[in-house]
Parts: sequence; structure tokens; C-alpha cells
Amino acid sequence: CEDGLVSFKVAADLYGIVTSNLDVEYVASVPLLGLRSLPLDDPWNRAAKRLFDLLVSLSLVLVTAPVWLVAILAIKVADGGPVFYGQERVGQDGKQFVLYKFRTMCPDAEKVTGPVWAKREDERCTPIGRVLRRFNIDELPQLWNVLKGDMSLVGPRPERPHFVDQFRSEIPRYMARHKIKSGITGWAQVNGFRGNTSLQERIKYDLYYAENWSLLFDLEILFMTLFAFKNAY
Repeated sequence: CEDGLVSFKVAADLYGIVTSNLDVEYVASVPLLGLRSLPLDDPWNRAAKRLFDLLVSLSLVLVTAPVWLVAILAIKVADGGPVFYGQERVGQDGKQFVLYKFRTMCPDAEKVTGPVWAKREDERCTPIGRVLRRFNIDELPQLWNVLKGDMSLVGPRPERPHFVDQFRSEIPRYMARHKIKSGITGWAQVNGFRGNTSLQERIKYDLYYAENWSLLFDLEILFMTLFAFKNAY
């Protein structure tokens, strides 16, 4: 059920089970077991996070405007190709959306290989693209995704449909990370789990974030993002 993003309850002849992840409801004296609700299942928490995203995103767009201008000019002067790059990603509840970045690779970089993960010293990257990736500048256009409501500032990083279809059958609880909005940055990323790193460990961090969300936690992750350059390639 979790893999299909379906909430569920299980009828069981057990009484008073309490764990960090299980919840018990009673219907006509029958105990039903299910996963405990996430903090962001609460409408007030979702509203608070959305307001926080809008205010901070608008502020960041204004503050980083000079960086945008320099990046746009650098990409355009370097090879004359497109400045922005849009890619299909899978977000909350398995819905697909177009994620935007500054283009860091040669045009049609995956035309021959098909979808592949970026790697260290990736030959498909342009010289300007390597600099943008090194300092996370290529992610700035995703502020538009946040303003549109496709993403949040903080959350599990969204993946492409090709890889989601592959990982959901290989990695336990992989789809559970799609119960909340994807993010520009996340608890896994600031702890170094990005790029070609352990997916199993990344999922643990993503689920920990979803189960322990708070605005203070988001602020902590945003602050850590300023210094999170490990595995940025």
C-alpha cells in the first residue's frame, strides 16, 4: 500500500500496540493498525510551511538576483545555448512536474545514453556548469517551482520517473518519501547524501525528516545548506 501511496489500516487481534511508527484506531471495538500520521498531514502545519516557503522564496529571489544575472550571462556567453533546463520529476503523491535548473550540461547530453545519474568529473558538464554545480547555484531556478507550489524549500529531492520506477521495486519504503512535497534541499543532502551515494541511507534521512518535521527543523536545514558542498557535482 505504501508503495502505491495508499493509506491503510489493518484489522488485528492485538490491543494497545504503541510504537514510534504505528497508530491504533478503534472501529466498533475493532483495533485498526496503520502508520502514524505525519506532522505535515495536519492542515495547519501545511499552511505554515507553505507561508514560510513563499516568504523565504520571494526574499531569496530578490537577494540572489545579481547571482542570477551573472549565471545567465556566463551560460549564454560560454556556448550560446539555452540558459534554463527543464526536466520531468516525480513529486508529492507521485505527481509529475517540470523542475527547472540553470543548464550545466551540453545540450542533448542524454540523447545517446538515455537517463543516467550525474557523476564526479562528468564529461557532459560545461566548464561554467561545473562552477554552478560546485556552489549549488544551478538549483536557484527551483525557487520558481516553490512559488508555483510544485516543491517546498525543504524536503526529499525529487527524482526522474525513470529512476522512481526502478527504485520503488528495489528499495524498501522508497515511495514513502513522496507523501510530502519535494524540496530544493533536504536533510539527506545537507548530510552529504546526494549524487552517487547510498540510496538506502538517503531514504532513512528523508523519512526521518518527514516524521519529525517542524519549521525550526526547516530553518536548521536551510542554514546547513549554505555550507553543504559535499558531493555537489
